[in-house]
Amino acid sequence: QVHVVESGGGLVQAGGSLRLSCAASGSSFPLNAMGWYRQAPGKQRDLVAIFTRSGNTNYVDSVKGRFTISRGNAENTVTLQMNNLKPEDTAVYYCKVEIARGGLGVNYWGQGTQVTVSS
Repeated sequence: QVHVVESGGGLVQAGGSLRLSCAASGSSFPLNAMGWYRQAPGKQRDLVAIFTRSGNTNYVDSVKGRFTISRGNAENTVTLQMNNLKPEDTAVYYCKVEIARGGLGVNYWGQGTQVTVSS
């Protein structure tokens, strides 16, 4: 069983910072990518940032220059450093892990961590 666990969410005022962490465990296959998605009330779950096995990163335009995804200190972990947070960043943030299985990539999701940014 593959487990994905997020941590670091909370309540912060606009302009503040939070650091999210994601850890994946239990996989017998290589990890292709780890990334962060977010879902605000009444909205779809959208990509925030992805860190690939090759070291490439991608960000949604709205967080470029403010958020940074990077490798964590432990194996199979990533962090999302969020600076200059805005109220529109408020959402449940989910970590997604893509694991290589043969020629396919299989996705696993964490349970999410709430980020709330007040005005």
